[in-house]
Amino acid sequence: MDAGSVAIAAAIGFLGGVSGGLLGVGGGILFVPALVFFLGLSQVAGESTSLLAIVPVAVLGAWRQRRYGNVRLVAGLWIGALSIPGVLVGTALANALSQRALAVAFAGLQVFLAVGLARRAVRGRREATRS
Repeated sequence: MDAGSVAIAAAIGFLGGVSGGLLGVGGGILFVPALVFFLGLSQVAGESTSLLAIVPVAVLGAWRQRRYGNVRLVAGLWIGALSIPGVLVGTALANALSQRALAVAFAGLQVFLAVGLARRAVRGRREATRS
């Protein structure tokens, strides 16, 4: 990696950490697109690298949020345990599908999530104005 790529990776890591701590996002929302757009990784390499990069962010973020009483430990452990077989299936699929199919599926998921979050925010604003 050249110095420019290291600087970009450092910026991605820092911004991912800030967004992870602030909004609970990082890997899918920020790391994957940034790795693909700014470092030129393929979709599958971006997704795979993001999985590794998110580990310290998730551990530290959960540890800090637990101090505030915001972590639901049992739910988190169930989600983590049941994610293991999902990761095995997802990894096999990611390596079997074309880069284009992965990119389109990733973009579709991001749009779906964005619409859902926007609807929830609008609904919350309406409920807040009624109170």
